Amino acid sequence: MSRPALVFVHGWAQSAKTWHAQVAHFAPHFAVHTPNLPGHGGAPDMPLETWQDALLSALPDGPVMLIGWSLGGMLGLQLATHHPERLTGLVLLSSTPCFRQQADWQHGCEDAVFERFAEALATDAPRLLDRFFALMMQGDELSRRQYVDIARHAVDKRHPASPAGLQDGLRLLDELDLRASLAAVRVPTLIVHGEHDAVTPVGAARFMDGAIPDGDLKVLPSGHALHLCHAQALNELLEEWCLSNISTHDR
Repeated sequence: MSRPALVFVHGWAQSAKTWHAQVAHFAPHFAVHTPNLPGHGGAPDMPLETWQDALLSALPDGPVMLIGWSLGGMLGLQLATHHPERLTGLVLLSSTPCFRQQADWQHGCEDAVFERFAEALATDAPRLLDRFFALMMQGDELSRRQYVDIARHAVDKRHPASPAGLQDGLRLLDELDLRASLAAVRVPTLIVHGEHDAVTPVGAARFMDGAIPDGDLKVLPSGHALHLCHAQALNELLEEWCLSNISTHDR
C-alpha cells in the first residue's frame, strides 16, 4: 500500500530546508516531497512564466496534499484552480491571495514598504534577507539562542536564492491577486495563520476562509514562521487534518 503523498512548498527567499521539522515528523508514514522553487535552494533559474509548470512537474503521480507556506501557498492556490485533479487537499500556511495592499484590500503590504523592500533587494540583498528573516520571527517571543538555532536549521547557506529567483519571486508577490479565484477552489482547504503575523496579516486568512467553499481556518499564537516556531503544534494539526481529508484512493 502506497503512502499518502505530502508536498511542502516553501516561501520567497527560503528553501526546502525550512521544512526540516515537518520532514522529520511526517517522513515515517507519508511520502514527503519538498521541491525548491526556481532559483531557490540550488534549483536552476527558470523564466517566471514557467514557475507554475515547474511546480506541477515536481508533483508525484496521483493526487497529493499540497502544503504551501506564504508564496508557496499562493502557488498552491493557482494549482487548486487550474489543476484541481492533482490535489486531494490544500493547506495554506501564513499565506494570502494578494500580498500587496489595494484600494479594496487592506490585508496586504503597504506600497511604501514594498517599494523600500524592492529597492533594498537591488542594493543590498544579504542584509535585506537577514531583516526579512527577523520579520518572519516577529510575533514569537524567542531568545537570541532560539532565534540562532532556528536560523541554523532552516536557512540553506550553501544554496542561497539566486538574484533572478529573488527578483522573480518578488514580482509574483507584486502581481498575483487571486481573490477572484478563491470561490473556484473545490478541494478541502486548511488555512493556518499566526495571529501576530507581521508579513501577511491574519485578516487575509479570515478573508480566504470566508471565500473558499470548503475552507477551515485555524489561528495560532504565532508570527509568520509558524512551521518553525510552533512546529510540534502545527505538525499535530496537519497530521490530523491531512489524514481526515486524504481520500481512500490515496491511502
